[in-house]
Amino acid sequence: MRKETLKRFKKIFEAQKKSIIFNDRIVRDDFSVNSDDRFDELDQATIDIEQSMRMRLCNREIFYIKKVEEALKRIEDGTFGECIECGEDIELRRLEARPTATLCISCKEEQEHRETLTASGREHKSLGQTFSRRYA
Repeated sequence: MRKETLKRFKKIFEAQKKSIIFNDRIVRDDFSVNSDDRFDELDQATIDIEQSMRMRLCNREIFYIKKVEEALKRIEDGTFGECIECGEDIELRRLEARPTATLCISCKEEQEHRETLTASGREHKSLGQTFSRRYA
């Protein structure tokens, strides 16, 4: 991949990282609940739902920032844009659409195909843990 393209992606990742960190500060400030805001059970339920949504958003952003940091590391290592499965180059169009992509289209399609064929072995995307069901 050309140096100019790598620099462009590096700028994109650094801007996204800054934006997430800035937004995270704002969201965390909103987490505090004033005791005066808890008037009744309905208000409490609304506050709980809002906090749950903020926590989900924070978790998604934490997961994405990890992907951004991994992509920046791959840029430094010189492996950005290479498929981690087959080693082939990931198309530039795919990287422009999903800059943190680590799989080429063929390998991604194969991964999705395997996921749809089996209920066990699916990975929870945000935690990176494998869930498996065992039937007795």
